[in-house]
Amino acid sequence: MHHDEIIGKVQALAQLPDRGSAERATHAVVSTLSERLPSGLARHVAAQLPPDLADDMRRAADAAVGADSGTAGERFGLTVFAGRIADRAGTDEDTALRDAAAVLEVLDAALAPELTERIAGALPADIRELLPVERAIEGG
Repeated sequence: MHHDEIIGKVQALAQLPDRGSAERATHAVVSTLSERLPSGLARHVAAQLPPDLADDMRRAADAAVGADSGTAGERFGLTVFAGRIADRAGTDEDTALRDAAAVLEVLDAALAPELTERIAGALPADIRELLPVERAIEGG
């Protein structure tokens, strides 16, 4: 899926007022997700994303855990996840959760199914609840 298509779908799903809001939300979610995932998995996800989102994914994964591809992601739950997204996107936590669910749904459609299953398996139950229903169930 191309960058413009991802942003357009996020804007529509999250009912965001403009493209800039969708850009900020998407980048905030991708960066925060990459901090939570094992770095090797984050790099696999990055390989299937458009270049600017892939850069966010790699940069955040590298900053969070260093260059070791076998390193586990940071351990944090939904509250921290929402807080980091809200800080990055300049929104409140409720909006951040709504936006995160939209971004994760778009990523679910954009990534290979086996990769989205691995993402679901790497997330704690409270964050996994933001995934589309099928993934949330498969991961838990």
